Amino acid sequence: MNEELARSVVLVRAIETTDQKREILSDDDRRYANRTARELAQWQASETRAEATSEHFLQQRSEQVIKKLSQRHPAFAAFAKRAPGLHATAWLLPLLALLLGAGLDRITDPHRVDLLSAPLLAIIAWNLLVYVAMLVWLCIPKAGVTRMRAAWIRHLAVGKGAMPRKMPHALSSSLYAFMADWAQLSARLNGARLSRTVHLSAALFAVGALASLYARGMLSQYGAGWESTFLGAQQVHELLAILFWPAIAVFGLQGFTLADVQALHYAAGAPAAASSGARWVHLYAGTLLLLVVLPRLVFTAFAAVKASVLKRRFPLDLDQSYFRQLHTAAGGEAGTLRVLPYSFTVDEARARGLEAVAAQLLGERARVRLLAAVAYSADPAAALGTVDPRDPGVTSTALLFSLAATPEKENHGAFITQAARSLGVRIPVLLDESAFSTRTPDPQRVRDRIELWREFCVFHGADPTVVNLLASPAQVKGEGA
Repeated sequence: MNEELARSVVLVRAIETTDQKREILSDDDRRYANRTARELAQWQASETRAEATSEHFLQQRSEQVIKKLSQRHPAFAAFAKRAPGLHATAWLLPLLALLLGAGLDRITDPHRVDLLSAPLLAIIAWNLLVYVAMLVWLCIPKAGVTRMRAAWIRHLAVGKGAMPRKMPHALSSSLYAFMADWAQLSARLNGARLSRTVHLSAALFAVGALASLYARGMLSQYGAGWESTFLGAQQVHELLAILFWPAIAVFGLQGFTLADVQALHYAAGAPAAASSGARWVHLYAGTLLLLVVLPRLVFTAFAAVKASVLKRRFPLDLDQSYFRQLHTAAGGEAGTLRVLPYSFTVDEARARGLEAVAAQLLGERARVRLLAAVAYSADPAAALGTVDPRDPGVTSTALLFSLAATPEKENHGAFITQAARSLGVRIPVLLDESAFSTRTPDPQRVRDRIELWREFCVFHGADPTVVNLLASPAQVKGEGA
């Protein structure tokens, strides 16, 4: 799945998962999109004489939904066509760097080459410092991106955060959810793009400085020399010998002696040595090429390859409940939701509610496999020992708790942790509010209990979903913390 398709799919997912009250897309709209996408996916696959895949279905379905919403809401159509943020940065920043590098000689004497040229030494020193910082950053465990770089990456992903005007509140909320989701999903891709642009800009800045240096040398005679308040000829010779050693070794350029450096000292207003200007231009050019231009171009190439791969094969996890449900809608096998209750007896009415929840999570034809309830304070390892984590007939496994219970670290928390360890995945948790809502008339207490359970589940590495198994049909009130 490429980046463009993934962006459309994530946009439609944000709209559908946020639109719980069906204010944006009705159930008829969604069924029509499923039916049309199945037909178009079959047609698209037949042209290549291949079987229709989930990617074909997702592509056609996202196009249908976006087209329908664009017809209803012109402001949404403008948002859907919005280009990624900083779209022109990829070529504007390198071009600006080239021009700035070309104008670098404006702050120096245009008729002499300083052996201790502050601008050229600054370019070399800064890039060496960057290389060291990159190496150190790689060695730091779990080192993330800086706050400034993260802000740039987010802007690359979603552009400006302002919503178009004259858009329904529910749709605006969905688009905000999409921007947060897409910024996180595309962080690696846009990070690679930003690295590519920055490294290319640094390389072109040095190229601009070199081009300017040689261009001015074609029209005027460079003199060479140096002066320093604190450094003597011996120190300057040692510094330049280290600095120019790579260029001399690789390109076979003419070296220099201590006597050469002493002769070029601006002593008492002595004129610059005009005969040796070209030698020092070549030395600086070779050094910049080896220490700045070539390494930066190598980093640019690596970042460009990484960005190209991620753009063609965008890392979108299709194993989530939303995509499993669409897989069923696309005509795939019906999913099976395995439910493991904890200290919770599921009666017949709530069992029917679980079937409705499974249909919402895994598709209309989803089935429920309800396991025996685990007793309160039972040993989690023993209780989960008979649950096969690789059962091919199970699409997803969920733990079921009653919201009426108060979460306890040593019991509920230990059970969630052991389930995640045994099954090897991040466990979805269903929180049934039916009993607690019935006996607690105060809505605020219900909201507080929901928030308590959600924080508890997230702390133990689970994904909570609040459901009401006695509602008709069973209601899924939200996922995540």
